[in-house]
Amino acid sequence: MSPLPASANPARKTAPLKILVVEDNPDLAANLVDYLTAKGHLVDAAGDGIAGLHLASSQGFDVILLDLILPGMDGIALCRRLREEVGKATPILMLTARDTLDDKIAGLEAGADDYLVKPFALREVAARIVALARRAQASVAQGELRVADLCFDTATLRVTRGGRDIALPPIPLRMLETLLRASPRVLGREEMERAIWHDAPPDSDALRSHLHLLRAAIDKPFDQPLLRTRRGLGWQIAAPDPAEPAADGTPP
Repeated sequence: MSPLPASANPARKTAPLKILVVEDNPDLAANLVDYLTAKGHLVDAAGDGIAGLHLASSQGFDVILLDLILPGMDGIALCRRLREEVGKATPILMLTARDTLDDKIAGLEAGADDYLVKPFALREVAARIVALARRAQASVAQGELRVADLCFDTATLRVTRGGRDIALPPIPLRMLETLLRASPRVLGREEMERAIWHDAPPDSDALRSHLHLLRAAIDKPFDQPLLRTRRGLGWQIAAPDPAEPAADGTPP
């Protein structure tokens, strides 16, 4: 039997990505650079926060791997400056030895899109990089999604509620889109994780952390909550029901 032509090969090939590794551990940085380079990606590296901020600000990368604890400037400060001062939306995968929920939320609130707790498998790093880049590059169908006074313009990615602009990091933004498209249906944990992370779901705290950020942005400043937790079932975005008590916002 003759071999399949290249176009018929079922294996998915990943286009080379330009990746920045900001990691002060020289052995770990070398392992990451070598592994990702062997995968065909273009990889640059910085050993401290100041150098990392300079490279991330002055060059275009598809994904940034960012250590939390760095000399010169820690990962939280670097991430926040990159988002708020420089205005870069490059997907950031934070690498950290701290595994508490508060530490993870701090990283996400600073603008990180995902995180991995050390030690980690290099294969998982590579899979998450590809997933982050794919989501960042994906085109969004044009249209407007609306529930009550919450509006998401899928063409411009602008989110407003009651006429007020709401800024969201990429993953909470994707969560919002998923929930709005399904509204008022309740989405369970597995369905939400599959919609957001596809075939590379993170640890069990990630969904909770991003939902915390989403709720804080779209509900906390307003009188009526729209993001509701259905205990034992999942989450939904639905218009306020005058006959129903307000949701307490506690994750299931």
